[in-house]
Amino acid sequence: GKDSVYAAIRLKEDFGMHPLTVTWAPHLYTDVGWHNMQAWLHTGGFDNYLFTPDGQVHRRLTRLAYENLLHPFQPFIFGQKNYAPKMAARMGIPLVFFGENEAEYGNAVAENESATRTLDYFSADHENLQDLYFGGVPLGALPEHGIELGQMDPYLPAKPEVLQDAEIEVHYLGYYLKWTPQEAYYYAVKNTGFKPRPFRTQGTYSKYNSIDDKIDDLHYYTTFIKFGIGRATYDVSQEIRNDHISTEEGKKLIKKYDGEYPSRYINDICDYLNMSARDFNVHCDKFRSPHLWKKINKTWKLRHTCNFDGEDD
Repeated sequence: GKDSVYAAIRLKEDFGMHPLTVTWAPHLYTDVGWHNMQAWLHTGGFDNYLFTPDGQVHRRLTRLAYENLLHPFQPFIFGQKNYAPKMAARMGIPLVFFGENEAEYGNAVAENESATRTLDYFSADHENLQDLYFGGVPLGALPEHGIELGQMDPYLPAKPEVLQDAEIEVHYLGYYLKWTPQEAYYYAVKNTGFKPRPFRTQGTYSKYNSIDDKIDDLHYYTTFIKFGIGRATYDVSQEIRNDHISTEEGKKLIKKYDGEYPSRYINDICDYLNMSARDFNVHCDKFRSPHLWKKINKTWKLRHTCNFDGEDD
């Protein structure tokens, strides 16, 4: 994505580093996502380790996460979070850079006060792994779902002693550089020929955020179902914070696009999850919290919105 392009090239060109890039593969590549990754590596000039987890295991974990948590993106997050520090320890590279701090997208502002992420975030005592849940299922119960415990190694955090002995440090580049998504996009276009989607992303008004995985569109749709906050709300919020749009403009964009159904890739996603679109929709509705949603004439309506036009506003 644009942030990976921005981070790697800035570290290389501006700070004289020689980054080894590591990538945890998407669930379902988009054509433009694969193009951008290849352009990043060949134009930017980087070595890369691309890890693609066992497709059957990943699919089963995704199905479990969808059924139990309405969170089909969770298996990817496990890998994305844990892969880089473990690879750094294996390769003898003590310094790991992630891109933006999560506070850029709405986490606690206090997280911006530190350049580093503590290693306990990336590690766990392997004597107590039974305390870990994947897709809402305890690790020890996964064999009941066709996943052997040894197949979960890529998803597990490192042992604490592994990262400590290797003296791994994990930093956020966004602590040192101003991190603005639009600027990262323009930088990626200029330096690698990064391409946006040729169409607007469903659920929002942009074309260049989170575009390498078909399941991203579903992920943001499920946040709208669970929390009443969709992809447009995420985009609008950071653009208001960065003074790119006004609050009134943002509210209009949210009203127009938030919660849009991810129809473009829904058949691919349902095939991946091995379920029908009808079953998919019925299951989604089970996660609509009654304090957020009200059903009016067989149609779900939000009780409250930022535009104050919800059913209870």
